[in-house]
Amino acid sequence: MLASRRQFLASAAAMAAAPRLIAADPRGTADSCIFLWLGGGMAHTDTFDPKQVGDAKARKAGSAYDSIPTAVNGVRVCKHLARTAKLMDRVTAVRTVNHDVINEHAAATLRVHTGRPTTGTIQYPSIGSVVAHEKGAAADGVPAYVLIGYPNVTRGPGFLGPKAGYVYLTDTNAGPAGFTRPADVTTDRQADRERLLAGLRKSGSTAAPIAGYDQAVGESLKLAGPQFMSVFDLKSEPAKVRESYGGEFGQRCLLARRLTESGVRFVEVSHNLNFLNGTGWDTHNEGQQKQHLLIEELDAALSGLIADLESRKRLDKTLIVIGTEFGRPPEFDGGGGRGHQGTAFSLVLAGGGLKHRGAFGVTDELAKKIVENPVSVPDFHATVYAALGIDPAKTLTGGPRPVPITDDGKPIRQLFSA
Repeated sequence: MLASRRQFLASAAAMAAAPRLIAADPRGTADSCIFLWLGGGMAHTDTFDPKQVGDAKARKAGSAYDSIPTAVNGVRVCKHLARTAKLMDRVTAVRTVNHDVINEHAAATLRVHTGRPTTGTIQYPSIGSVVAHEKGAAADGVPAYVLIGYPNVTRGPGFLGPKAGYVYLTDTNAGPAGFTRPADVTTDRQADRERLLAGLRKSGSTAAPIAGYDQAVGESLKLAGPQFMSVFDLKSEPAKVRESYGGEFGQRCLLARRLTESGVRFVEVSHNLNFLNGTGWDTHNEGQQKQHLLIEELDAALSGLIADLESRKRLDKTLIVIGTEFGRPPEFDGGGGRGHQGTAFSLVLAGGGLKHRGAFGVTDELAKKIVENPVSVPDFHATVYAALGIDPAKTLTGGPRPVPITDDGKPIRQLFSA
C-alpha cells in the first residue's frame, strides 16, 4: 500500500512538472476593419435575433416584425434585412454578447469601444486606437484610424497617446476639416511655408514644442496631399455602385471602403446623422414606429458594402463589424418603444476571412437570456484582434502600468479555420 501511494505521488508530481500544451490563440489574415456604429442600442429582437412577433398595443412581448430565412439554413433575420439575408453566409451575428451596463448610454458605449469598465483614472484605448497602435497605416500619407462621425473620448487612444488617435470628418464630400488648403494659399505660398519649416529644422532646434509642431505639420502636409484627399471624391465611383449603398449612411460606408483601400487600417462609421425615424436606434416610445426605416438603411449599406468588397476581392481582407452599446428587451414600454438590455444582445461580424455561420450563440424564446455560448465584450474584442492578426493575449504599455490588450478576452474559435 505504501509503495502504491509513493508511486501515485511521484506520478502526480511528474504530471505537474510537465509543460502544459495550450492551444495557441487563432490568428486571421484580415488587414483592415470597418466598424459600423449604431448609436442608441440596436434592438436585436427586431434585427439579427428575431423571435415570436409581439404586439406593442396589446403589450405582448416579442419582435416587431416577421422574420425571413437566410442563405444559412436555420438562421433567420428580420424581414427588413432582405438584402443582407441573401449574404448571411458571409456574416455571423454574435447573438450572445453581454455586459452589465443597462441605463447609461455613455458608459455602455465606452464598454463596447474599450472592452472595459471605467476604473480609477486610467483612460483605456478604444478598439480603433489599439488597431492603429498595433498595425499602423498600411500606406504612406494616410492615417491609421479614421472616424466618420463626431469626435468622442470613447473612440480615443487613452493612454496610448495621440499617435494612436483618429482623424475625423462629418462631411463625406469635403473630407477632414482643415485638411484642404484655403483658397488664398496658393501652391507658391505653400512652398514658402515648407521652406520656412525646413529652415527651422536646419537650425538644429530640438526643443519639444518645435519638434512636436514639426511632426504635426509634417503629418498634416502628407494628409492634405492630393493622393489622400482624392479618396473623398465619391463621384469617381460608378453610379451603380454608389446607388447600391443607399443613402447618407451607405455613402459613409462606401467612403470607408475607399479609405481602407487607400491604407487606413480602421474606419469607424457612425450612423448618427439625419435619422429617418427621429430618434435613431434609441427606440423608446415613438422611435419604434419608424425603426424599420433605419433597419432598411442598414440593410442597403451593409449588403452594398459586402457585395462591393467581394467584387473587388477585398472581402476576406476587410473585417466588417456592427457595434452598438446594448440591445433592447422584447417587452414594449408605455409609448410602444423598448428599454435597454445588456444581458443578451447582438453584435455582428462579416468578411475578414472568418469561417462564417450566419449566427453564433443561442438566446431563449424572447432573447432575454443566453442559452448557449455566451460571449463577453472582451471575447468579442479578442475575436476582432485575432481576425486582424493581432495577438489578443498581448500586453500594452504606455500607461501607468502594463495593461492586457483585452480584459481576459478569448477569441471565438469556431469562427477561425482549423
